[in-house]
Amino acid sequence: MKQSDRTLPPGVSAADFDSALQKFKDVVGGDNVLIDSDHLAPYTKLMMAGHDRDYIPSAALLATRTEQVQAIVKICNEYGVPIWPISTGKNLGYGSAAPGETGQVMLDLRNMDQIIDVDPEVCTALIEPGVTYQKLYDYIQEAGYKLWLDPPAPSAIAGPVGNTLDRGVGYTPYGEHFMFQCGMEVVLPNGEVVRTGMGGIPNSTSWQVFKWGYGPYIDGLFTQSNYGIVTKMGLWLMPAPPAYRPFLIQYPDPEDIEEIVEIMRPLRISQVIPNAVVIAHTLWDVASHKPRSDFYDGDGTIPREAIDKIKSDEGIGEWNIYAALYGTPEQIEVNWNIIQQAFSKSGKAKIFHGEAAEKASGSFGYRAALMKGEMNLQEFGLYNWRGGGGSMWFAPVSQAKGKETRDQTDLAQEILGKYGFDYVAEYIVGWRDMHHIIDLLYDRQDPEEKERAHACFAELIGEFEKRGYGIYRTNIEFMDRAAQSFGEPLRNIHRTIKDALDPNGIIAPGKSGIRGSV
Repeated sequence: MKQSDRTLPPGVSAADFDSALQKFKDVVGGDNVLIDSDHLAPYTKLMMAGHDRDYIPSAALLATRTEQVQAIVKICNEYGVPIWPISTGKNLGYGSAAPGETGQVMLDLRNMDQIIDVDPEVCTALIEPGVTYQKLYDYIQEAGYKLWLDPPAPSAIAGPVGNTLDRGVGYTPYGEHFMFQCGMEVVLPNGEVVRTGMGGIPNSTSWQVFKWGYGPYIDGLFTQSNYGIVTKMGLWLMPAPPAYRPFLIQYPDPEDIEEIVEIMRPLRISQVIPNAVVIAHTLWDVASHKPRSDFYDGDGTIPREAIDKIKSDEGIGEWNIYAALYGTPEQIEVNWNIIQQAFSKSGKAKIFHGEAAEKASGSFGYRAALMKGEMNLQEFGLYNWRGGGGSMWFAPVSQAKGKETRDQTDLAQEILGKYGFDYVAEYIVGWRDMHHIIDLLYDRQDPEEKERAHACFAELIGEFEKRGYGIYRTNIEFMDRAAQSFGEPLRNIHRTIKDALDPNGIIAPGKSGIRGSV
């Protein structure tokens, strides 16, 4: 790379950066300090509607041990170099593997990929950030343990540490990932290491089984934040149940979302249906395995008649519910009867399981796999729906109430339609909440369309905020805007913690809208 082509960290001179790079090489080895543009290219690929120039890394460091992370952090403090940690380096739709701001150094932890322990008796694991769901799944299968994972949809290449730290979700009864995390090892901004929960006890035997430890519980401080770098994490694994029955329920009309949620809520809260249920709209359901051009090749939002054609040709509902039952065959049969009775009252629902469900939906196979913790990548088919490489996930939360869900659906479709984009969306039902996941798909190669997508996303945040709907996660382009939604008092607390733990502001400045006073 020519000197003139270099991107320096903000406020760091070329001479100081060269000195820092040499020290980084001394820690991790020269081959693990990347500065050439070709080697940095994977960290510059964006799917969000931001300017490429705003997300250029100055270098990338590949660490393999906690001690190296400690040394890197100390060097960063010495020279004022900001680092942006990533784990397995995907995060598509939420910012990919790009830095939060131009000039930051990527701290890539993908080579910290040790599965330190899996205990089949208490059903726990202790892993490093570079471990993917696929690697942990293979390890469990090869060992013959009767344990299930809870992966997100693009499961094979994602990792439990990164997904949990961004408070991602999956589809089994262990679907709320942070809830099933237990114990962390964290490198703090001053280079010290802290082990949370029971991990501070030397030779602790309960680090992965008791979340709380003694005194204030701090694990949450290291999720969606920039207060430390997690180098080990414990998680709870689900014991394989004696029996498992995935099923599909289809509803035909847009307004049916209200009825679905009103029926679903008590079934989820009471744990009759124990897993994280998906309610997929027509377009999400078909986009996982077919392109838009098969049904409509025009500009603007896909028209209602094309959606109706998809439903007719593909046998897809307006709303498609994917859920499952777990337990003994006797337990499953009892709960199946309750579900059938609940959803049959209005006469609108079509209820399927087994071979009938597979015939009814081209998505049932991969959904059934996810709900039992098996790996697949089919949901990446969404990126073929329109093509062009643009994707931003808009993720507001609501109560599990039909009226709110109907309101969110109508509002999202109105705003997306205004800008000419399709409503490719699903709801994921927690115990009492709904994660409304909307994939704003657009052509990133078209400057006008990229600008439109940016404006659309900004309006979605603003209009949802006015109605009391906040988003639980977002891409790096909109982190500051999302943080504004939650008010200055909370941001002031975040800033105070940042100043206390990271006075030089060297870990991921801007992550989740958090910056210190420096």
